[in-house]
Amino acid sequence: MPGGRLTQQERQQIALGLADGLAYAEIARRLDRPTSTITREVMRNGGPATYRADLAHRATERRTHRRRQTAPRGPEAPPQAHGRDAEAVREYEEAFTTLLMQQGLPKMMSRVLTCLYTNDAGSLTASGLARHLQVSPASISKAVTLLESQGLIRRERDEGRRERYVVDSDVFYQGMIASARAHAQLAETARRGVGLLGPDTPAAVRLENIARFVDFVGESITRAAEQARDVLHTKAEPS
Repeated sequence: MPGGRLTQQERQQIALGLADGLAYAEIARRLDRPTSTITREVMRNGGPATYRADLAHRATERRTHRRRQTAPRGPEAPPQAHGRDAEAVREYEEAFTTLLMQQGLPKMMSRVLTCLYTNDAGSLTASGLARHLQVSPASISKAVTLLESQGLIRRERDEGRRERYVVDSDVFYQGMIASARAHAQLAETARRGVGLLGPDTPAAVRLENIARFVDFVGESITRAAEQARDVLHTKAEPS
């Protein structure tokens, strides 16, 4: 499987594949590339509906140029914490960001959340986020406001009274509970239709089956979340 960066010709093939309605996996197979490479390429360049090969290629060249300008060189380069590979960490952050974007978060919100998740402290100031992501403070301000409104991060002040943005592990628990509530609401709505359409009609039977299914799933989610909540605060044993 070839390595290295995507070529302009490969990007043109990606654009043609998207236009033909091909799945990322099929495009990747035709180019002999990992599916994750194609997914990341498309999502970071506008998504499947607006991806353009020429714009994507120029954007990549600009990003590469910026990294070369800002990358520390020579013996002054700061060591990575815990001996980490800086390039591997960067690639992982891009992959994580792409995943969050696929799940519906806008790009900057995804980048901020990934940055906080992969930071050892789990918190950063606005200036720290802007410096790490190489974006304007205004971009950070908008993203963190939206993330906070969705309960994905919270604000706190450190000893220097600086405002920090924190990811709370409990957000995953709260998200599961919210999902269970949504299932319960769907079941309740489906059952209202059963009474309206008549209990013996095909439509009512269908709605009752939907209600029973989502009831079971919602209860299972709640039970699993309650049982596993402590895992979010437990240090894993070394393997």
